[in-house]
Amino acid sequence: MRVVIALGGNAMTGPDGGVSPEDQRVAVESAMGDVADLVVAGHEVVLTHGNGPQVGNLLVKNELAAHVVPPVPLDWCGAQTQATIGMLVLNALDAALAERGAESRPAVVVTRTLVDPVDPGFAAPSKPIGRYLPEEDARRLIEHGEAWEDRGDRGWRRMVASPEPIEVLDAPAITALMTAGFVVVGAGGGGIPVRRDDSGRLLGIAAVIDKDLAAAVLGRAVGADLLVIATDVDHAIRGFGTPDAEPIGRVSPQELRGIAADGHFASGSMGPKVEAVVRFVEAGGRRAAITSLGQIAAAARGEAGTVVEKTPPAR
Repeated sequence: MRVVIALGGNAMTGPDGGVSPEDQRVAVESAMGDVADLVVAGHEVVLTHGNGPQVGNLLVKNELAAHVVPPVPLDWCGAQTQATIGMLVLNALDAALAERGAESRPAVVVTRTLVDPVDPGFAAPSKPIGRYLPEEDARRLIEHGEAWEDRGDRGWRRMVASPEPIEVLDAPAITALMTAGFVVVGAGGGGIPVRRDDSGRLLGIAAVIDKDLAAAVLGRAVGADLLVIATDVDHAIRGFGTPDAEPIGRVSPQELRGIAADGHFASGSMGPKVEAVVRFVEAGGRRAAITSLGQIAAAARGEAGTVVEKTPPAR
């Protein structure tokens, strides 16, 4: 089967959240063993990944150097992290596949995702990114065209739009590489956000695209059978943080939407993951799952995690 795997930030950082080069290398090497097992089992695999900590590092460099050089635009940050994380994945997955005697090779596609420049998110940027800064430092970056907000005692924080992903523009290249036998890494960080101007030309835009929602769009574009969202928990949880908390196993899209409507999933964490798997199955995907990184192979078989199918088997 053709599988899209969306790797969460925990797959790209150390156990304590560290983002040093060594932390990231070790974390990626660990994650790629599970991916290689899927490839050896005969699946065609596309990988996508988060990039929040890595973009955060670049933003700090922007801030520290703003008095010397102009800050790098946010779409450039996305492109840089796609290449950096992609390089780590190439090296780690090459080694993991070779250890298993597989002939498949990985490839990375720098990937753009189209957004609507009049998406409501642009009117009132609400996605906080990067670190807190004192007002004086934030004002310097505001002069470079960035939006910052006073967040009280902790300081000022940059705010950006998080628009809906419309189309993964480089999906045809990803599909062609898959057909040629490559394990492809694409749409990292949700894709580099771009818009079309009045002449149809593509231009970068300052935004953060949710990587899980983009993974659902990518899955449809490449004709994936399965979408697996790998995070730091084995299941989505009904009643998370309460005495009545319980893991969600097999469920239909309609059932999961109902649970979401009852307020069980936080908008900044599990909420987008739930929305992504529901959208993927509603759009014709065979199955989707949310689970921990070590369970992705079992989730692809429908044996682990929160598994979403149009008509789930009887419990």
